[in-house]
Amino acid sequence: AFGDPTMYVEKYILRPRHIEVQILCDGKGDAVHLFERNCSVQRRHQKLIEEAPSPNLLPEVRNSIHESAVKIAKAIGYRNAGTVEFLLDADNQFYFMELNARIQVEHPVTEMISGQDLVKAQLSIAMGDGIGFQQADIQQQGHAIECRINAEDPAMDFVPSPGTIETYRSPGGFGVRLDTHLYSGYEIPIYYDSLLGKLIAWGGTRREAIHTMRRALHELTIEPVKTTTPFLLRVIRHDDFMNGKYDLDLVQKILDNLENQEDGF
Repeated sequence: AFGDPTMYVEKYILRPRHIEVQILCDGKGDAVHLFERNCSVQRRHQKLIEEAPSPNLLPEVRNSIHESAVKIAKAIGYRNAGTVEFLLDADNQFYFMELNARIQVEHPVTEMISGQDLVKAQLSIAMGDGIGFQQADIQQQGHAIECRINAEDPAMDFVPSPGTIETYRSPGGFGVRLDTHLYSGYEIPIYYDSLLGKLIAWGGTRREAIHTMRRALHELTIEPVKTTTPFLLRVIRHDDFMNGKYDLDLVQKILDNLENQEDGF
């Protein structure tokens, strides 16, 4: 009745956060969750950074969101990997948005903290072999952050930046994962989504994951095309992100501050 639910709650709910729960269901009554992700770093309702688990989430709220996601999936007899999405307000009240009936771009974040291969689990469900593990088998380990690397120029209002990649170097080291199709000589076309890759960093703690992500972003080289890497570095250095106390307004706040700075990117 209200059109886009995200736009509605952003207007009427105080400091909303975008929280989503990864689920796996076999369609026969068995369903598990693989914890939650915070996807509040967004620009024009498109996610830029995701992390798991969500920082500064009360334990009782976290448990309620997990339980609600599983109940929703079971109630409709869902079968597949999926994501149940919620919005959380400043009073820790959460609101159901939608169920994305597919595996999502940010699934590596969940894989890094759960140790489970979600694509493998999807195949197991599709072949009728079930999920392959129980809720008690899933143990949360450390913290993971994903940055979406897009071929866009943040200094030019994120205008698309197609072209040929002449120099490409991927980051490495413990806790770093890069899912991409890039190579030196690759030509970025003008016809498709600007996503170039997903850079994921894992650490034993959230602070370790942030430091690993900073290093990985600095090491990542994609030239001469412009990418969102400089902007992503600004986000993860921002005090609100560092403290884990951010919401859907964070990106706009950073952009507004940049307009008043001469150095730009």
